[in-house]
Amino acid sequence: MRRRTGFAMAGVAALAWGEWLNRRWSRALVGSSGGASEAVVVLGYRNPQPTANFINRWRVRAGVRSVAADNVRDTRVIFSGGPADSRTAEAQLMAEYAKSVLEFDGTVLLEDRSATTWENITNVIPLLEDVDRIKIASQPAHAFKARVYLRRQRPDLAEKLVRADDYRPGEWMVAKPLLALYGLWTLRGIRAGEQKTSL
Repeated sequence: MRRRTGFAMAGVAALAWGEWLNRRWSRALVGSSGGASEAVVVLGYRNPQPTANFINRWRVRAGVRSVAADNVRDTRVIFSGGPADSRTAEAQLMAEYAKSVLEFDGTVLLEDRSATTWENITNVIPLLEDVDRIKIASQPAHAFKARVYLRRQRPDLAEKLVRADDYRPGEWMVAKPLLALYGLWTLRGIRAGEQKTSL
């Protein structure tokens, strides 16, 4: 009985820790900039199949709901990611999913050359120059890493970062402890100044 209670308590603690850490990442390095124009950057994930995979579909949904979260008239969604093992770029696959499945009819831009998170940020910068607010949508650890990279590459643009709607309490709850562990592992490179670690 005590062993089962101990396992249950450990499980609850792990879930709570995963929620806390993902929530923390989602709120790190963002401000409260206002303005009439906004860009939502959706980062791609390795996609060897000819349609958007599970992770990319979730990232697209997070990006699209980030548009709806604020009443900003001039919003563009930028899908970023080059081809992985397929011939079609992740950006294109995500855009097709947004339009055909989610019926998103807003402004869409594609960045279809990046192979790493660092390259994602480098290559979307020209598409962000003229907006007032920037949101980066992905899993919270990955989005946090991308925000760090934007601060390194263009601190002036990083001042425009605001929170995307990519963290919701209870969403991915069972997976959040694993996502937190994976996030800690991938973010270790940031502390060492690593630029090319991909998530």
